[in-house]
Amino acid sequence: MQRSIFLEDYKTYTITAALPYANGPLHIGHIAGSYLPADIYVRYLRLEKKEVVFICGSDEHGAAITIKALKENTSPQKIVDQFHAINKESFEKFGISFDVYHRTSSDLHHKTAQAFFKDLHSTGKFTKKTSKQYFDPKHQQFLADRYIQGECPKCENPNAYGDQCEKCGSALSPLELKHPRSTLSDQKPELKETSHYYFPLNQYEAFLKEWVLNQNKDWKPNVYGQCKSWIDAGLKERAMTRDLSWGVKLPLENTEGKVMYVWLDAPIGYISATKHWANQHNKNWRDYWQNPKSKLVHFLGKDNIVFHCIIFPSLLKAHSENYNLPKAVPANEFLNLEGDKISTSRNHAVWLNEYLSDFKDKQDELRYVLCSIAPQSKDSEFTWLDFQARVNNELVSIFGNFVNRTVVLTHKYYKGNIPNTSWGKDEQSAYEQLLECAQEIKHYIEHYKFREAQAACMRVARLGNKYLADLEPWKLQKIDPERVKQIMGFANYLTLSLGILSEPFLPFTAKKIKDAYGYNTQDYSIQKENVTPFLTTLKKLDLLFEKITDEQVETQKAKLIPPKKTTNMPDQKEEITFDDFLKIDVRVGKILTAEKVEKADKLLKLSVDVGLDTRTIVSGIAEYFSPEDIIGKLVCVVLNLAPRKIRGVESKGMILMAESENSLTFVSPRADALPGAEVR
Repeated sequence: MQRSIFLEDYKTYTITAALPYANGPLHIGHIAGSYLPADIYVRYLRLEKKEVVFICGSDEHGAAITIKALKENTSPQKIVDQFHAINKESFEKFGISFDVYHRTSSDLHHKTAQAFFKDLHSTGKFTKKTSKQYFDPKHQQFLADRYIQGECPKCENPNAYGDQCEKCGSALSPLELKHPRSTLSDQKPELKETSHYYFPLNQYEAFLKEWVLNQNKDWKPNVYGQCKSWIDAGLKERAMTRDLSWGVKLPLENTEGKVMYVWLDAPIGYISATKHWANQHNKNWRDYWQNPKSKLVHFLGKDNIVFHCIIFPSLLKAHSENYNLPKAVPANEFLNLEGDKISTSRNHAVWLNEYLSDFKDKQDELRYVLCSIAPQSKDSEFTWLDFQARVNNELVSIFGNFVNRTVVLTHKYYKGNIPNTSWGKDEQSAYEQLLECAQEIKHYIEHYKFREAQAACMRVARLGNKYLADLEPWKLQKIDPERVKQIMGFANYLTLSLGILSEPFLPFTAKKIKDAYGYNTQDYSIQKENVTPFLTTLKKLDLLFEKITDEQVETQKAKLIPPKKTTNMPDQKEEITFDDFLKIDVRVGKILTAEKVEKADKLLKLSVDVGLDTRTIVSGIAEYFSPEDIIGKLVCVVLNLAPRKIRGVESKGMILMAESENSLTFVSPRADALPGAEVR
């Protein structure tokens, strides 16, 4: 066994989970990536009697919220109020045990963030620069990074944002995007001059190389690797202000219309949340953020690694006061869903508030499955069939089966009074295996391997099932009742130990088990002397878990199927005269060659014989037809359209297609028609 990290004598623990963005509800990707692992770790720390504060809250500023408010014709404050309440309630019902769930729209946060900004400004850490930035002439406003979309210069994602490509994870600046467009008007923005305050991140390269690359080599490979890649590529200065009306206003004169960049404002939310909690509990917030005896750990998803390991630590380092830097950033990868990425815009997600409504009192079932498939080192996938299998085959058939056997036999033989006898050889062997499992659980949790820790906990249930199956007390009761007392006494010991050890993972289930024994101690020890005093009586206990049915699975899967388009045909267009119709020159054409247009998933470049000549036509049919399948096909072509450049290719004409629901069909002439024949 490796040495415990608790040999390092930390006085307090400051644990943060990424602030969820308050423009929508939580989904299982959020839970698996950040909040569940953080909650497991914090619950364990508390059971180990560590002084810990678990910090989170709503991230309520930034462009995405103003965009949503604009689209819904409401105010940003109403948007964040709505989703702060929804998410706070979902966290509470799911058992995520924050000590404080704050919000960045609070006065305390604004004052804390402004004071932080003012400190950096007064000590010369910012540089003020005038530069050209994108401006939407239709809406008469400068565009923050998230108001701009375009093609990522690194992976060619056509919908990258001005601050980050969510497909490849690259941090970007708006001017790096190809074919930029405003998300407000969907038009090409203009470049106009504006002034902003920049943080010279490049000046902190030496600090980051020493702190990250030398001092924190034991960080998770995905975290260390992403940080190293950023540092090796060379860091650039970053604007720390934005032209927006919604956000933390700058605490400087003549800065109307400017707010703090959300990625400067949001991490400071951890500090303001700690202040809020400290004020309520007569604590000193500095003991958690500025005392070197406090351990700071950030839990988050991989898309936030750079901000928590590069940018925020550099800002903390630049501050005139000595802030603690994170000792660990156990970031997770992404959780996919039923063979595809989770997408909030496509409603391809399992929303936490909906799960809690559809599966009442089944929080631990989802906690168990999400921990079992946690994307700790690579992306993983949630499917409803796997959810069903893990609940039915593991929680019901292993965990629940063992506890139920113990409860039923104890009440059948002893009316709930637990026999107190000495242990034999079988019991001593099982006890040693139990202690090994407990040590493994602790080791894995302390090293942020929660999936492995939960698996070690499940081995206790497997141990209990094997113990009872091997000794078969139901067969011995008539011939050796004293031995059965010994077996059932120890079976209750294993059951209560399972309740104690499972609390970080399955808190609702653990409480039921511990309540049944009258166990009221906050402790993570399953040593004999700590458990046996509570083995006197066992209350009756309902089944801990019930099977997930095929019908429940099908109902949930059906939610993920996008609704079919209506079969209603489009409305008739405006009337035209016969003379207008005669202006359209439609001819038979024959496709001679076809190939995909580079960097365009929907376009095919066609060479078409139209009788008069052979011309190039670009057609948006690549999603429906392969190039090799349409060569030689007779089609109808509109010849006299003005030429148009599409993705750099000049297109002279248009192929006529019939569109119905999710399909396209060529409007084709008879097989004996000749290229160039007129279509009337």
